[in-house]
Amino acid sequence: MGALRLPSSPLSLLLSPSTPLLRSSPTLRLLRPSLSGVGGDAAPGRGGVSARSLTKDAAAAAAAAAEGADRKPSSSSGAELADYGPVRGTMVIRPYGYAIWEAIQDFLNVKFKETGHSNMYFPQFIPYSFIEKEASHVEGFSPELALVTIGGGKELEEKLVVRPTSETIVNHMFTQWIHSYRDLPLMVNQWANVTRWEMRTKPFVRTLEFLWQEALQMIDIYTNFAYEQAAIPVIPGRKSRVETFAGANRTYTIEAMMGDRKALQAGTSHNLGQNFSRAFGTQFTDENGQRQYVWQTSWAISTRFVGGIIMAHGDDAGLMLLQG
Repeated sequence: MGALRLPSSPLSLLLSPSTPLLRSSPTLRLLRPSLSGVGGDAAPGRGGVSARSLTKDAAAAAAAAAEGADRKPSSSSGAELADYGPVRGTMVIRPYGYAIWEAIQDFLNVKFKETGHSNMYFPQFIPYSFIEKEASHVEGFSPELALVTIGGGKELEEKLVVRPTSETIVNHMFTQWIHSYRDLPLMVNQWANVTRWEMRTKPFVRTLEFLWQEALQMIDIYTNFAYEQAAIPVIPGRKSRVETFAGANRTYTIEAMMGDRKALQAGTSHNLGQNFSRAFGTQFTDENGQRQYVWQTSWAISTRFVGGIIMAHGDDAGLMLLQG
Protein backbone atom coordinates (compact mmCIF):
# COMPACT_ATOMS: atom_id res chain seq x y z
CA MET A 1 0.00 0.00 0.00
CA GLY A 2 1.37 3.41 -0.94
CA ALA A 3 2.02 6.05 1.68
CA LEU A 4 -0.96 8.22 2.57
CA ARG A 5 -0.46 11.93 2.10
CA LEU A 6 -2.19 14.36 4.41
CA PRO A 7 -4.00 17.00 2.33
CA SER A 8 -3.47 20.65 3.14
CA SER A 9 -7.03 20.69 4.43
CA PRO A 10 -9.14 17.55 4.72
CA LEU A 11 -12.31 19.45 3.89
CA SER A 12 -11.02 21.36 0.90
CA LEU A 13 -13.52 20.93 -1.94
CA LEU A 14 -13.05 22.69 -5.24
CA LEU A 15 -16.65 23.45 -6.07
CA SER A 16 -18.24 26.22 -8.05
CA PRO A 17 -19.58 29.02 -5.83
CA SER A 18 -22.89 28.66 -7.65
CA THR A 19 -23.29 24.95 -6.93
CA PRO A 20 -26.58 24.32 -5.10
CA LEU A 21 -26.12 22.07 -2.06
CA LEU A 22 -29.12 22.54 0.20
CA ARG A 23 -32.77 22.81 -0.78
CA SER A 24 -33.07 26.30 0.69
CA SER A 25 -29.42 27.27 0.20
CA PRO A 26 -28.57 28.00 -3.43
CA THR A 27 -24.99 29.16 -2.92
CA LEU A 28 -21.69 27.84 -1.62
CA ARG A 29 -18.99 30.05 -0.16
CA LEU A 30 -15.48 28.79 0.46
CA LEU A 31 -13.53 30.40 3.30
CA ARG A 32 -10.36 29.52 5.16
CA PRO A 33 -11.01 27.87 8.56
CA SER A 34 -9.99 29.56 11.78
CA LEU A 35 -11.45 29.04 15.22
CA SER A 36 -10.93 32.70 16.00
CA GLY A 37 -13.37 33.56 13.24
CA VAL A 38 -16.25 31.55 14.66
CA GLY A 39 -19.03 33.87 15.66
CA GLY A 40 -18.54 36.49 12.99
CA ASP A 41 -18.33 36.89 9.25
CA ALA A 42 -15.10 36.57 7.34
CA ALA A 43 -14.22 37.70 3.87
CA PRO A 44 -13.15 35.09 1.29
CA GLY A 45 -9.42 34.51 1.41
CA ARG A 46 -9.07 35.60 5.04
CA GLY A 47 -8.97 33.55 8.20
CA GLY A 48 -12.30 32.80 9.78
CA VAL A 49 -15.50 30.89 9.26
CA SER A 50 -18.84 32.59 9.15
CA ALA A 51 -20.95 30.99 11.87
CA ARG A 52 -23.76 33.42 12.39
CA SER A 53 -26.71 32.34 14.47
CA LEU A 54 -29.32 30.65 12.35
CA THR A 55 -32.20 32.85 11.30
CA LYS A 56 -35.72 31.45 11.26
CA ASP A 57 -35.37 30.74 7.54
CA ALA A 58 -32.02 29.00 8.09
CA ALA A 59 -33.41 26.96 10.95
CA ALA A 60 -36.31 25.94 8.74
CA ALA A 61 -33.86 25.00 5.98
CA ALA A 62 -31.79 22.92 8.37
CA ALA A 63 -34.92 21.27 9.71
CA ALA A 64 -36.14 20.55 6.18
CA ALA A 65 -32.79 19.00 5.30
CA ALA A 66 -32.85 16.85 8.42
CA GLU A 67 -36.53 16.29 9.02
CA GLY A 68 -37.55 13.02 8.19
CA ALA A 69 -37.30 10.56 5.61
CA ASP A 70 -41.04 10.08 5.69
CA ARG A 71 -41.46 12.91 3.17
CA LYS A 72 -40.60 12.68 -0.49
CA PRO A 73 -38.45 15.56 -1.81
CA SER A 74 -39.84 17.65 -4.62
CA SER A 75 -38.29 17.20 -8.03
CA SER A 76 -37.31 20.88 -8.05
CA SER A 77 -35.42 20.77 -4.76
CA GLY A 78 -32.00 20.88 -6.44
CA ALA A 79 -30.29 19.36 -3.40
CA GLU A 80 -26.89 17.85 -4.18
CA LEU A 81 -25.65 16.54 -0.83
CA ALA A 82 -28.15 13.73 -0.32
CA ASP A 83 -31.64 12.57 -1.23
CA TYR A 84 -34.17 10.39 0.55
CA GLY A 85 -34.01 6.69 -0.31
CA PRO A 86 -37.11 4.65 -1.23
CA VAL A 87 -37.14 2.95 2.21
CA ARG A 88 -38.20 5.11 5.15
CA GLY A 89 -35.17 6.33 7.05
CA THR A 90 -32.61 5.73 4.30
CA MET A 91 -30.70 8.24 2.22
CA VAL A 92 -28.67 8.36 -0.97
CA ILE A 93 -25.42 10.25 -0.42
CA ARG A 94 -24.70 12.20 -3.59
CA PRO A 95 -21.20 13.08 -4.88
CA TYR A 96 -20.77 16.37 -2.99
CA GLY A 97 -21.99 14.84 0.26
CA TYR A 98 -19.79 11.79 -0.19
CA ALA A 99 -16.79 14.00 -0.99
CA ILE A 100 -17.08 15.47 2.51
CA TRP A 101 -17.11 11.96 3.99
CA GLU A 102 -14.07 10.99 1.89
CA ALA A 103 -12.22 14.05 3.16
CA ILE A 104 -12.98 13.01 6.75
CA GLN A 105 -11.73 9.49 5.96
CA ASP A 106 -8.53 10.77 4.36
CA PHE A 107 -7.59 12.80 7.42
CA LEU A 108 -8.56 10.29 10.10
CA ASN A 109 -6.94 7.35 8.28
CA VAL A 110 -3.58 9.07 8.65
CA LYS A 111 -4.19 9.71 12.36
CA PHE A 112 -5.32 6.13 12.98
CA LYS A 113 -2.21 4.72 11.33
CA GLU A 114 -0.03 7.06 13.38
CA THR A 115 -1.42 5.36 16.50
CA GLY A 116 -0.60 1.91 15.10
CA HIS A 117 -4.03 0.84 13.85
CA SER A 118 -4.53 -1.21 10.67
CA ASN A 119 -7.67 -1.23 8.54
CA MET A 120 -9.66 -4.47 8.28
CA TYR A 121 -13.19 -5.47 7.31
CA PHE A 122 -15.58 -7.74 9.21
CA PRO A 123 -18.77 -9.35 7.79
CA GLN A 124 -22.03 -7.42 7.70
CA PHE A 125 -24.11 -10.45 8.77
CA ILE A 126 -23.73 -11.57 12.39
CA PRO A 127 -25.27 -14.71 13.95
CA TYR A 128 -27.99 -13.72 16.40
CA SER A 129 -26.40 -15.97 19.02
CA PHE A 130 -23.38 -13.62 19.05
CA ILE A 131 -25.58 -10.68 20.05
CA GLU A 132 -27.14 -12.73 22.85
CA LYS A 133 -23.81 -13.52 24.49
CA GLU A 134 -23.45 -10.10 26.15
CA ALA A 135 -26.61 -9.41 28.18
CA SER A 136 -26.55 -5.61 28.32
CA HIS A 137 -25.54 -5.49 24.64
CA VAL A 138 -28.57 -7.44 23.42
CA GLU A 139 -30.86 -5.53 25.78
CA GLY A 140 -29.62 -2.20 24.47
CA PHE A 141 -29.73 -3.06 20.77
CA SER A 142 -32.75 -5.40 20.45
CA PRO A 143 -35.24 -2.63 19.55
CA GLU A 144 -32.97 -1.45 16.71
CA LEU A 145 -31.96 -4.78 15.15
CA ALA A 146 -32.67 -5.68 11.52
CA LEU A 147 -32.90 -9.47 11.16
CA VAL A 148 -32.51 -11.79 8.16
CA THR A 149 -34.56 -14.98 8.47
CA ILE A 150 -34.73 -16.18 4.83
CA GLY A 151 -31.82 -16.72 2.44
CA GLY A 152 -31.93 -18.28 -1.01
CA GLY A 153 -35.67 -18.79 -0.65
CA LYS A 154 -35.24 -20.96 2.46
CA GLU A 155 -35.65 -20.25 6.13
CA LEU A 156 -32.27 -19.95 7.84
CA GLU A 157 -31.32 -22.30 10.66
CA GLU A 158 -30.20 -19.27 12.67
CA LYS A 159 -31.40 -15.75 12.05
CA LEU A 160 -28.75 -13.21 11.16
CA VAL A 161 -28.36 -9.66 12.42
CA VAL A 162 -27.49 -6.94 9.92
CA ARG A 163 -24.50 -5.28 11.61
CA PRO A 164 -25.60 -2.64 14.17
CA THR A 165 -22.02 -2.53 15.52
CA SER A 166 -19.18 -5.05 15.40
CA GLU A 167 -17.97 -5.78 18.93
CA THR A 168 -19.46 -9.29 18.90
CA ILE A 169 -18.06 -10.53 15.60
CA VAL A 170 -14.72 -8.82 16.27
CA ASN A 171 -14.40 -10.71 19.56
CA HIS A 172 -15.32 -13.96 17.84
CA MET A 173 -12.34 -13.46 15.53
CA PHE A 174 -10.07 -12.19 18.30
CA THR A 175 -10.43 -15.53 20.10
CA GLN A 176 -8.80 -17.13 17.04
CA TRP A 177 -6.02 -14.57 16.70
CA ILE A 178 -5.03 -13.80 20.30
CA HIS A 179 -3.20 -16.51 22.22
CA SER A 180 -0.26 -14.86 23.99
CA TYR A 181 0.71 -11.47 25.40
CA ARG A 182 2.99 -11.27 22.36
CA ASP A 183 -0.15 -10.94 20.20
CA LEU A 184 -1.09 -7.74 22.05
CA PRO A 185 -1.91 -4.98 21.58
CA LEU A 186 -4.11 -5.80 18.59
CA MET A 187 -5.30 -2.50 17.12
CA VAL A 188 -7.63 -2.59 14.13
CA ASN A 189 -10.12 -0.26 12.48
CA GLN A 190 -12.81 -0.77 9.88
CA TRP A 191 -14.77 1.59 7.65
CA ALA A 192 -18.20 0.06 7.14
CA ASN A 193 -21.94 0.55 6.99
CA VAL A 194 -24.17 -0.28 9.96
CA THR A 195 -27.93 -0.67 10.27
CA ARG A 196 -30.07 0.42 13.22
CA TRP A 197 -33.86 0.48 12.92
CA GLU A 198 -34.39 4.01 14.18
CA MET A 199 -37.93 5.29 14.72
CA ARG A 200 -37.21 8.99 14.16
CA THR A 201 -34.82 9.60 11.29
CA LYS A 202 -32.97 12.62 9.90
CA PRO A 203 -30.64 12.53 6.87
CA PHE A 204 -26.98 12.33 7.95
CA VAL A 205 -27.90 12.83 11.62
CA ARG A 206 -29.92 9.63 12.22
CA THR A 207 -30.69 7.10 9.47
CA LEU A 208 -31.45 3.36 9.34
CA GLU A 209 -28.13 2.77 7.57
CA PHE A 210 -25.06 4.94 7.95
CA LEU A 211 -21.34 4.86 7.27
CA TRP A 212 -18.77 4.93 10.05
CA GLN A 213 -15.44 3.69 11.27
CA GLU A 214 -15.05 1.57 14.36
CA ALA A 215 -11.94 0.43 16.14
CA LEU A 216 -10.89 -1.29 19.23
CA GLN A 217 -6.34 7.91 23.05
CA MET A 218 -9.09 8.52 20.40
CA ILE A 219 -11.23 11.30 21.92
CA ASP A 220 -8.28 13.70 21.70
CA ILE A 221 -7.91 12.94 17.97
CA TYR A 222 -11.64 13.48 17.40
CA THR A 223 -11.56 16.73 19.38
CA ASN A 224 -8.56 18.04 17.44
CA PHE A 225 -10.17 17.08 14.14
CA ALA A 226 -13.43 18.85 15.01
CA TYR A 227 -11.68 22.07 16.11
CA GLU A 228 -8.71 22.31 13.76
CA GLN A 229 -10.06 20.74 10.56
CA ALA A 230 -13.85 21.10 10.62
CA ALA A 231 -13.93 24.33 12.70
CA ILE A 232 -16.75 22.95 14.86
CA PRO A 233 -16.74 23.75 18.59
CA VAL A 234 -17.09 20.59 20.66
CA ILE A 235 -17.21 19.72 24.34
CA PRO A 236 -15.40 16.47 25.19
CA GLY A 237 -16.64 14.59 28.22
CA ARG A 238 -18.13 11.43 29.70
CA LYS A 239 -21.65 10.16 29.02
CA SER A 240 -24.09 9.57 31.85
CA ARG A 241 -24.73 5.99 32.89
CA VAL A 242 -28.07 6.03 31.06
CA GLU A 243 -26.37 7.08 27.80
CA THR A 244 -23.39 4.72 28.09
CA PHE A 245 -22.95 2.35 25.13
CA ALA A 246 -24.70 -1.00 25.69
CA GLY A 247 -22.00 -3.34 26.99
CA ALA A 248 -19.46 -0.66 27.96
CA ASN A 249 -18.21 0.40 31.40
CA ARG A 250 -17.85 4.03 30.35
CA THR A 251 -18.51 6.09 27.23
CA TYR A 252 -16.62 9.28 26.34
CA THR A 253 -17.97 11.68 23.75
CA ILE A 254 -17.45 14.89 21.85
CA GLU A 255 -20.64 16.94 21.74
CA ALA A 256 -20.70 19.37 18.82
CA MET A 257 -22.39 22.71 19.38
CA MET A 258 -24.89 23.55 16.64
CA GLY A 259 -26.21 26.93 15.58
CA ASP A 260 -29.66 26.20 17.05
CA ARG A 261 -28.06 25.79 20.51
CA LYS A 262 -28.46 22.02 20.47
CA ALA A 263 -25.67 19.49 20.92
CA LEU A 264 -24.90 16.74 18.41
CA GLN A 265 -23.03 13.60 19.49
CA ALA A 266 -20.20 13.71 16.96
CA GLY A 267 -17.84 10.94 18.10
CA THR A 268 -17.55 8.41 20.91
CA SER A 269 -14.98 6.21 22.63
CA HIS A 270 -16.06 3.29 24.83
CA ASN A 271 -14.22 1.52 27.65
CA LEU A 272 -15.52 -2.04 27.19
CA GLY A 273 -13.53 -3.43 30.11
CA GLN A 274 -13.66 -7.22 29.96
CA ASN A 275 -17.37 -7.45 29.19
CA PHE A 276 -17.06 -8.76 25.64
CA SER A 277 -13.87 -10.73 26.21
CA ARG A 278 -15.55 -12.68 29.03
CA ALA A 279 -18.68 -13.26 26.93
CA PHE A 280 -16.64 -14.62 24.01
CA GLY A 281 -13.72 -16.14 25.91
CA THR A 282 -11.13 -13.79 24.40
CA GLN A 283 -8.08 -14.69 26.49
CA PHE A 284 -4.29 -14.64 26.32
CA THR A 285 -1.44 -16.23 28.23
CA ASP A 286 0.53 -13.60 30.15
CA GLU A 287 4.27 -13.52 30.92
CA ASN A 288 3.73 -15.78 33.95
CA GLY A 289 1.84 -18.41 31.98
CA GLN A 290 -1.55 -17.39 33.43
CA ARG A 291 -4.68 -17.10 31.28
CA GLN A 292 -6.16 -13.58 31.34
CA TYR A 293 -9.14 -11.92 29.66
CA VAL A 294 -8.21 -9.02 27.39
CA TRP A 295 -9.27 -5.44 28.12
CA GLN A 296 -10.85 -3.56 25.23
CA THR A 297 -11.90 -0.18 23.94
CA SER A 298 -13.89 0.77 20.86
CA TRP A 299 -14.47 4.13 19.25
CA ALA A 300 -16.37 5.50 16.26
CA ILE A 301 -17.24 8.50 14.15
CA SER A 302 -19.87 8.37 11.40
CA THR A 303 -21.58 10.26 8.58
CA ARG A 304 -23.42 12.08 11.36
CA PHE A 305 -20.33 14.31 11.42
CA VAL A 306 -21.21 15.38 7.86
CA GLY A 307 -24.57 16.48 9.25
CA GLY A 308 -22.72 18.41 11.94
CA ILE A 309 -20.67 20.24 9.31
CA ILE A 310 -23.84 21.14 7.40
CA MET A 311 -25.62 22.42 10.51
CA ALA A 312 -22.60 24.27 11.89
CA HIS A 313 -21.55 25.99 8.66
CA GLY A 314 -24.84 26.36 6.82
CA ASP A 315 -27.17 29.33 7.07
CA ASP A 316 -29.88 31.03 5.02
CA ALA A 317 -27.26 32.13 2.46
CA GLY A 318 -25.77 28.69 1.88
CA LEU A 319 -23.25 26.15 3.12
CA MET A 320 -19.59 27.08 3.57
CA LEU A 321 -17.06 24.28 3.23
CA LEU A 322 -13.52 24.78 4.39
CA GLN A 323 -10.66 25.54 2.04
CA GLY A 324 -7.01 24.98 2.92
